[in-house]
Amino acid sequence: MSVLRPARVDDVPLLRAIERAAGEAFRAVGMAAVADDEPLSVDVLRGYVDGARAWVATDEMDRPVAYLIVDVVDGAGHVEQVSVHPDHAGRRLGSALIEEAASWAWRNGFTALTLTTFAEVAWNAPYYRRLGFRVLAPDQLGDELRRVRVHEAELGLDRWPRVAMSRPVVEPHEKNLAHRDNATAPGSVEGA
Repeated sequence: MSVLRPARVDDVPLLRAIERAAGEAFRAVGMAAVADDEPLSVDVLRGYVDGARAWVATDEMDRPVAYLIVDVVDGAGHVEQVSVHPDHAGRRLGSALIEEAASWAWRNGFTALTLTTFAEVAWNAPYYRRLGFRVLAPDQLGDELRRVRVHEAELGLDRWPRVAMSRPVVEPHEKNLAHRDNATAPGSVEGA
């Protein structure tokens, strides 16, 4: 069983390793350049940890096996990165982390959660649709989200179709709140 908790500074090297391992799946769909992309730097990830905008799902030894980081973009919570180590895929860790981000957004007064992703990769936009996200038309992007998309294009990510997505933030249900002191409490992720 995995437990969600805020990321700690000592988790940062593992977050980079998780992102590298998760990125390998892109090779199988002809996106080696994405797989080869360098994870966010230690300093950048530390900024998310220090800003209380990073969460991990852990294994039974409290080692991170998945993580999520958020920003604020156009007055909405924005999922900057979510990665699950392939050895732990299929256990709903990504969706649990998305729900944690939605709870954070609710607590901080945001009404939406946004992200940008690949439109045609099965574990990207189609997956996020199942989690309640919808694709935003270009004229629905705020200035900051538009700048995120421009930056992604400058990095070459638009070689493959990309989209911005959004979902409303609603008051979290107790089952979605992470209780980090008790692995059997809500916030635990079954099946991990």
